[in-house]
Amino acid sequence: MRKRYARRLFAVPAAVPAAILGVTTVLAAATWTVRPGGPVSMKSGKLVLTDTATGAALTCPSTALSGTLKSGSGLPGTGIGSITTVRSIFCPTPLGPSYTLTARDLPWHLNVWSYNATTGVVTGRLSHLQIALSGTACTAVIDGTSGTASDGTVKVSYTNSTGRLQTRTTGGNLHFYHVRGCAGLLRTGDPATIRVTLTVSPVQAITSP
Repeated sequence: MRKRYARRLFAVPAAVPAAILGVTTVLAAATWTVRPGGPVSMKSGKLVLTDTATGAALTCPSTALSGTLKSGSGLPGTGIGSITTVRSIFCPTPLGPSYTLTARDLPWHLNVWSYNATTGVVTGRLSHLQIALSGTACTAVIDGTSGTASDGTVKVSYTNSTGRLQTRTTGGNLHFYHVRGCAGLLRTGDPATIRVTLTVSPVQAITSP
């Protein structure tokens, strides 16, 4: 009975090739230009954290982040931006206790490596991630290679025309660690994904070269 009740707390949620137009438009970029750069804020709609081994998912209404981007041209893609603050994410559930996601070991780093000049889409990665999940019925750490490594990564794409930074559910290394409780819905060592779209303000133009 307890396991059946716990399962109600989570819901099961429902390599882009290069574009060839006579020439390849997706480039592994050596240098970058960012305008205007400087301080940025980011707001999201819902965030979905999923244990892909069990299919269990926790949906959180929204979050807000802030950070900085380098400004100018001739910039390296590694460390082109950073996320310095993340508002704790409150995640209510319809029939059970609520949960909180808390960012740890900030800043997180934004690294970019390819640019599609046709679509204006930048591909990269957020790195140095560690997130704590806490609740009365379930606690865990989301990280990369261990629960204390702070080396979690998530693949992302940024669209210049919309100012939206979107996480991808492939290409990252997140796993659950130090799982306590959770009724078997989350398990230590299980792979994790985070699905969220962040609207960046002010809108940035990130291009290469």
